[in-house]
Amino acid sequence: MAKGSSIQALYELSKKTFTPSAVSPSSKSIWKLCSLMDTISPAEVGLKEDVLDDDRGHGFFESNPFKSLVRAAQWAQPITYLDIYECDSFTIGIFCLPTSSVIPLHDHPGMTVLSKILYGSIHVKAYDWVEPPCISNSGQRSEISVKLAKYQADTVLSAPCPTRVLYPKTGGNLHCFTAITSVAVLDVLAPPYSEVAGRRCTYYHDYPYSTFSNVKELGMDEREEDYCWLEAMEAPDNFYMRSGRYTGPPVKQELCFPGSCTIA
Repeated sequence: MAKGSSIQALYELSKKTFTPSAVSPSSKSIWKLCSLMDTISPAEVGLKEDVLDDDRGHGFFESNPFKSLVRAAQWAQPITYLDIYECDSFTIGIFCLPTSSVIPLHDHPGMTVLSKILYGSIHVKAYDWVEPPCISNSGQRSEISVKLAKYQADTVLSAPCPTRVLYPKTGGNLHCFTAITSVAVLDVLAPPYSEVAGRRCTYYHDYPYSTFSNVKELGMDEREEDYCWLEAMEAPDNFYMRSGRYTGPPVKQELCFPGSCTIA
């Protein structure tokens, strides 16, 4: 399958899996992608664990191209994004997080996301929306509007571990990351964020279920600690992501979907 590198193989398999006409990829296709990502090491994407130590906020860096995702702040620990490939149907990239840095709670509207931890340990907290939607404007802070979500994960993941997958409505579509050590995560997003297409990244603040507990009566087999209320918010001021340079093997493009692909 591979033509020179695992990243080349990942690009080619992603291109077959995530096409403009594909409403949702098959479970078999996702399994193949996960199996391939499970085999990718830091060295294969140009990363060396021993030289990627913490990089705690040292002033301003180059402007961030992902304006729908982040807001720069001088005092924040910078998270670095390495752009490997991008087109209208999917993106491939790596997030490098220094110790204790946080990617705040956010969503992936209408998206499938595959995440492979290349090195390090990270705490993951993930939710899915409760269906049908349960929205509240009640409570002591009546000026806010919150929506009910259910916990899907609250765990620590350390490399090596299997590639995780989230889907538009399942698997923890809303999640936040906290780096326990310096960590790198290889991501495939399909389709990518696009404000024009209505896929805007939204950030959230979570409240304990008891804050608005009078809204929904839980069943006998349900626990309050399995639920929380989420309030949409702007990106935190201290969330800072910068663009880095990918030094691994480049993607060699062949034929691609008409009008959809760009050179990374």
